[in-house]
Amino acid sequence: MHTVNPQRRRLLGIAAAGAMVIAAGPAAAVAAPAPAPFGPIRQVRAGLLDVGYVELGPAGGPPVILLHGWPYDIHSFEEVAPLLAAQGYRVIVPWLRGHGSTRFLSAQVLRNGQQAAVALDVIALMDALDIRRAILAGFDWGARTADIIAALWPERCKALVSVNGYLINNLERNRLPLAPGAEKGWWYQYYFATERGRDGYAANRRAFNRLIWRDNSPRWNPDGATYDRTAAAFDNPDHVDVVIHNYRWRLGVAPGEAQYDALERRLAAGPPIAVPTITLDGDADGVTPATDGSAQAARFTGRRTHRIVAGAGHNLPQEAPRAFADAVLAVDRY
Repeated sequence: MHTVNPQRRRLLGIAAAGAMVIAAGPAAAVAAPAPAPFGPIRQVRAGLLDVGYVELGPAGGPPVILLHGWPYDIHSFEEVAPLLAAQGYRVIVPWLRGHGSTRFLSAQVLRNGQQAAVALDVIALMDALDIRRAILAGFDWGARTADIIAALWPERCKALVSVNGYLINNLERNRLPLAPGAEKGWWYQYYFATERGRDGYAANRRAFNRLIWRDNSPRWNPDGATYDRTAAAFDNPDHVDVVIHNYRWRLGVAPGEAQYDALERRLAAGPPIAVPTITLDGDADGVTPATDGSAQAARFTGRRTHRIVAGAGHNLPQEAPRAFADAVLAVDRY
């Protein structure tokens, strides 16, 4: 008797609903460059920050900005960036506030992790690097940041690649309870809302984030050296404050800053994204299960394609670098 693999049946069902299912293996559109060190690290003053970043590719190439999430860092793009640079792109990969060598310029500034503040960091970085318009691509915090710029400042965003699609936060909606299974997946947000959670994260951030990696990407098994390269970014002196504020702000148990109130009101309204977009889901994402993308379709008023990357978890660009790079190349042709 022929047996149908349940995973294959699920993927075929999603494909029938309109999403494109692609393998996490090599993409024909992208040739692999020779291995090279990911660096050197550059620094530039931008807005409230001295931003640490990596730049690859020709200085005159079309710019692409790759944005990481939590608990990750620029090494999520260690293979993606050279693939794009080899195609002639100027690739910028910054550490977000609270990560790596990115530092606040003033000791008096709140170590704020709210979404509007992080998005404005990227706008300031673009200004500092004299980049008027770029392709923005990211996951987790980075996808949310790219979504915000695409929605509020479309003149700065040529095209968008967003893992898990439309991630712009609405604090009122965040207060609504989810189904128990979904709530369980966000356990760390509730832990961070307590002082015990803050102290626990400060004391055990490397072990804590290794656990999150495992849960977010159950099929991915990176070696210790791979994790250690990223974990060094969590030693940033502002890391704990920024991360804890981010999640407390999302739950409404820590205030944002008044200077961002107008932007947050616009974001709460769910502004549409009109720039060309490819959204990605990994079908092995342990925190955000893959969908056919239809539930978010109304949020994208321009051309948009949804792709499911077979075998990839939450850290999609590091787990499936060629699929991610191919999405950047494809969206630039829209």
